[in-house]
Amino acid sequence: MRHLPNIGIHVQETLDMVLTTAAFDQTVSLLFVDDGVLQLNKLQNAQSIGLRDTIAVFSALEVYDVTQIYVEIESLQARGLQVIDLILPVQLIQRRDTSEFMQQYDVLLTD
Repeated sequence: MRHLPNIGIHVQETLDMVLTTAAFDQTVSLLFVDDGVLQLNKLQNAQSIGLRDTIAVFSALEVYDVTQIYVEIESLQARGLQVIDLILPVQLIQRRDTSEFMQQYDVLLTD
């Protein structure tokens, strides 16, 4: 996931796909890169601009067994964030390793 939070319904639609896929017992992992890391920032307020609260949806991921959540270290650093600033526990991955990381999956969905 690489888009800014709260810039439309794109992130919400991607999360709906993730939850639907997970509901059918598919293993789902999420990778946040670039501005996508801001989706996990604790200090969001989507309701103030009339969008669904994606933080609540992210909090529900564990119920759907979506627990493999990865964040690119360089993206966090470039946006002044640390793991403690995020709403979910994540695993860190370096930018140079993302291509190899994605090759281990059969299907990739991008937002």
